Amino acid sequence: MSNTPIYKIMTSKEWENAKNVGVFKGSEMDQKDGYIHASTAEQIAGIKDKFFAGMTDLVLLSIDPTQIQDSLKWEKSPRSGKVYPHIYGALPLSAVTKEEKLER
Repeated sequence: MSNTPIYKIMTSKEWENAKNVGVFKGSEMDQKDGYIHASTAEQIAGIKDKFFAGMTDLVLLSIDPTQIQDSLKWEKSPRSGKVYPHIYGALPLSAVTKEEKLER
């Protein structure tokens, strides 16, 4: 398994809640879909533009995939045909290697 980071975009409020609880269980959309949506570095801009357009209070998490290898699956999107990382189950905060505010 590659140790190249994967990424998760979320609101600052979602990140603060995750830090208070100790894990991230997913956004409303993640919970509806049954997994936590993540992306590669190359996919960040497209995800931000498509799902977070106009939002300013965002955080980008860098995640070590070796820390979640049992719950990480790479799956093809039926809409785009691109392969995305999906996390099945909660994201332990210990797998997050960096957090940064996303600028417009």
